[in-house]
Amino acid sequence: MPADSSSSTGQARDREAVEHVLGRPLGRVWPAAALAPGCRVIVIRDPLERWAPWQREFLGTIDDMAAPEPVRHPSARRGELAYWVSFDQPQHDSNGDGPYRKAQIWARFLRPMPTS
Repeated sequence: MPADSSSSTGQARDREAVEHVLGRPLGRVWPAAALAPGCRVIVIRDPLERWAPWQREFLGTIDDMAAPEPVRHPSARRGELAYWVSFDQPQHDSNGDGPYRKAQIWARFLRPMPTS
């Protein structure tokens, strides 16, 4: 999502905007085995993939705007989820579009940060 808004009002606006584009409400039921909201992650460039959705690796947080959803794409791995991730710093995608502050990212491009 472009722009900057970190308040709960901003979160509600984000949800409304995405629901409007999708034409359906976002899910609220969190899958039991999914990464938890608030989990710190590294958005990676998966070495097994020939293409990467982002220009570089960066840090973010699993966002609770919506529950993770199954990826519905021919390249999806069995049971793969897509998570909403808020970025520590705005990022550009591999096409140079952006900057984005939040996006839905497939699990294969996420690595949980080690906890200390």
